[in-house]
Formats: sequence, structure tokens, C-alpha cells
Amino acid sequence: MNRGLSRGLAIGGVVLLAILLLVALAAPLLAPYDPDERSGRPFARPSAEHLLGTNDVGHDLLSELIHGGRVSLLVGVVAALVATLIGAAVGVAAGYARGWVDTVLMRAVDVVLSLPTLPLTIVIGVFAGPGLGTQILVIATVMWAGVARELRAQVLSLRERDHIQALRAMGASPVHVVSHHLLPAVTPLVVPQFVLATKTAILLEASLAFLGLGDITAKSWGTMLSLAHSRSAFLTDAWLWWVLPPGLAIALTVLAFALLGFAFEERARPSLRVRSRPARSGPAPRRVARGDGPALVIENLAVTYTGDAAAVADVALTVSAGELVGLVGESGSGKSTVAAAAAGLLPLAGEITAGAVLVEGRDIATLPADELRRMRGNRIALIPQEAMSALNPVHPVAEQLAEAVLVHRRVGKQAARRRAAELLTLVGIDPGRGRDYPHQFSGGMRQRVVIAMALANDPAVVIADEPTTGLDVLVQEEVLALLDTLRRTIGIALLVVTHDLPVIETVADRIVVMKDGRVVEAGPAAQVLTAPEHPYTRLLLGSALRLQVPEPAP
Repeated sequence: MNRGLSRGLAIGGVVLLAILLLVALAAPLLAPYDPDERSGRPFARPSAEHLLGTNDVGHDLLSELIHGGRVSLLVGVVAALVATLIGAAVGVAAGYARGWVDTVLMRAVDVVLSLPTLPLTIVIGVFAGPGLGTQILVIATVMWAGVARELRAQVLSLRERDHIQALRAMGASPVHVVSHHLLPAVTPLVVPQFVLATKTAILLEASLAFLGLGDITAKSWGTMLSLAHSRSAFLTDAWLWWVLPPGLAIALTVLAFALLGFAFEERARPSLRVRSRPARSGPAPRRVARGDGPALVIENLAVTYTGDAAAVADVALTVSAGELVGLVGESGSGKSTVAAAAAGLLPLAGEITAGAVLVEGRDIATLPADELRRMRGNRIALIPQEAMSALNPVHPVAEQLAEAVLVHRRVGKQAARRRAAELLTLVGIDPGRGRDYPHQFSGGMRQRVVIAMALANDPAVVIADEPTTGLDVLVQEEVLALLDTLRRTIGIALLVVTHDLPVIETVADRIVVMKDGRVVEAGPAAQVLTAPEHPYTRLLLGSALRLQVPEPAP
């Protein structure tokens, strides 16, 4: 959206809502008469004394309209806010937690949505008794379920995004993921829900007032419409000054919230705005001290998915500090399952049925969920396949790097920012670009950012899952050269998962080949590449495309 137009709509919404609120708050000062006072003859036409005329009793309609705004806005906004908050809480909890939490909450949503709105409104209203509190309770009760279902669907989608999976790989807690990433992401969806709920709440308030379940001592816009209908205002031209003004007031209120919703959506998506990039610097990269023995040991690993045969069986490999091991195989060979198991990120349907995954001597398959979360992104880190999907598009890259630090370290924000600048320098990116958003980087630069994120907390083991997918040949070479340099200078144990032998053969110390969920060959890279023993390895080598410089003609 054009920034000038968006700002104009925002200002229009603020001004319109401010006028409505000021008129409602200053009703005793602005209203020419007491709304309950008989100040004129019944059905009087608009005049200098009664600008909107009078009703069938002789009450001044302008005074009723001004005072009615207080009741309608109070009931509509409060009821819509309560319904939206309840629905958002239920939708986010069900969508993120899934499992039995999702089942229980969504069955409650189904029950509410299956009941007819008007009969349910009448039953609850009669049981609770008339009054403003009853109206708010009834309206919120019948509206929260729709909000919950809408947001749950969005959270289910967001939960599977790569940048959320990357956060889990960093060891972020569910509370952190929900509060810092899911809620900001669904907020632009909550605002339109609130706007719609406000409109519906005001209309339901009119229905409840018509049924006698409102506060009979406080007239609202809904009450005015109800009385106009019951007193046959539509049979005369009295509807022009009795029905039209409160109807327009309702429409203007909804419009004001809608305009604010447009402005809020742009505010919630800061990547739509261009920011300057001040230069910044960071300290030199640090080398991490390592213990004795391989940093990563996978022993006789077997993984089974629900309802299927074993996806991985009897897989064994080791990666020592400063070593780069390539895990190679075609699609479906099980290499990505091994990577997910090693990072403790198997999906719900996957289960380690045998073997162990030892990271610095600790079997992550047996760790409690909270301890496993603290290890992810700290002692073991993941470099995902698609950097654009792994990075949150609405946050600058430096902010995301700092967040990766704050998840595991009790440091101040300034220290986290300095670490982010250090990490960018480490992977060859100008720290001044830390305020840029992911879409402002090339594919190779984004891949460098996710590499930096994986290194944020000096992990002992880094798993790179197809780190060069979608990149051109030259960029692939740059990324692999960077990984090779980092594992030598920092001393990390690096496991690179790939289906492309030419990608890994120039940098790997050892190569492990998988087929049909099993390791068919493993050994030093030079041995596997020059003298393969297994037919499948020879097949992979024979099918790999390589660029060769033609020999000059004699």
C-alpha cells in the first residue's frame, strides 16, 4: 500500500474514532436535553429546537443519539475485545500445542459454533438476567469460537514455517516462540477479527435490547433502532431522523476501526518500510574450547514413523571437533531423518526406536524436553535448507541474530547486538547491514546469515541440512568454502547433509553414503570418491555432473 495513502487512512481512522469517543464521553455537556425528558411533542420533525426531531414519546432524538453512543461503544468494544482475546488465546494455544490440547479446545469450539446464535443468545441472556454485563457476557460467549477457529488455522500454518522450526532448533521455549514470533505474526489477523467482532457486537446489542435483555435505564444506538422498529417509525418519514442517525453512527464506528486496522497491518510488517543502515563493528571471532572425543556420535540409530516401516535403521557415524563429514544419499534415503534425529527435531510421527545420538557424551534421545530445548541452538545447531523461509521476514537480521543469543545467554541487549555484529563479520557480511530485512539480501547472503545464527552460541556440533539448495554453482562453492573455513578456524564438528556428491567432495574429510535408510559405505573422502566399494556409491559417482575443461586440440 502507498505509504501516504496508508498514513491518510490511519489519520482518518484515528480522527473519526476520537470524535466518536469524545462525543460519547462529553455526552452530558453536548446533549441539548436529558434523553429521558419529554422535551417536545411526539414525532416532531427536525427543527431548531430539536435538530433530529423527537420520538413517539417526545424525547429529543439527538440527545438519545449522543448518550446512546456511550452504551453502544461500551458494550460493543468491551464484548468484542473479550471475545477476541479469548478466541486468540484458544486459537494460538490449540494451533501451537496440537495433540490433546488442540483436540479438547477445538471440540469446545465446534460445540459453540454448532449452536444457533440467536437461541443461544436468548438462553444465556434469560439465565443471566438483563443488564450491560449480560449483554457483554452473551455477545462474547457466542463470538469467541469463530475467532479461535480462524486463528488456529493460521497458527498451524505458521508453526510449520522454516523460521519457526529454526527457532526450535535454536532451543527457544514455546513461550518465547509464541510471544515473540507467532503473536506478532497473527496480530494483523486479530485486528480485522476485532473489527468484525465490534460490528457484530453492536448489532447483537441491538438484538438483545429488542428482546429486553439490555439495561432498560440506558438507551443505546441498538435500543433506538429497536424502539423505532417497534413504534412503526418505518411507516412514516420519521425513519429519516430516528433510524438513519444511529445506523450511520454504527457504520462510522466500524469504519474507524477498519481504517486503524489497515494502518496497524503496515506497522506490524516493518519490512514494507525502508530504513537506513548505519555502520557498526564487532569484536573478532572466538574459537571455542572442545572436550575430548567426538562431538557427535550416532550409534545404531533406528527411526520409525507412525504406521510406516523403519525410515532409518542401524545408522552409525561420528563427527569430531574440526571435522566435516558429508552425509550423502538420494531423496528418500533417510539422511534428513538422521539430521532431524541428531538435532532432536523429529516430527510428532517420528520416534527413535533404537540406538543413541550423543552430543558431547549426552544422549539427546533420552533428555527431558526442557533439557533438549536448552541444548538446541546451544551445543548443537542446525543450518536449514531454505534461508529465506528460515528467517522471519518481519524482523531485521541483526535482531534475529541477537535473539538467538538471548535465548540461551543472560546478557543485555547491547551485548547481544555486539555479538550479532561479530557473527555477521564472521560470515563475511558488513555489520552495517544488520538492520536490513531478509528480502534485501541475495540467496547466498541469506545463507550466510543462517550460518551465523547457527554459530550464535558457539555450538559444539552444527548440522547443515542441504545448505546449498537453490543456489547457483558459484554461490554453492562460496557457502561450502565458508563452512570449511569456519570448521577449521572455530573447531566445530560439522555434518553436511546433501544429495549432491560434487557439492561435498572438495571439502569433506569423510563421506557417509545412505540408501533406503541404511549406511552402505563410509570412509575418508578420497577413498570413497576414488575407490568406492558399494555399487550404489559407484552409481552416485557416475550420475554426478561435473564441469570439465576440454583439452586443447593437438
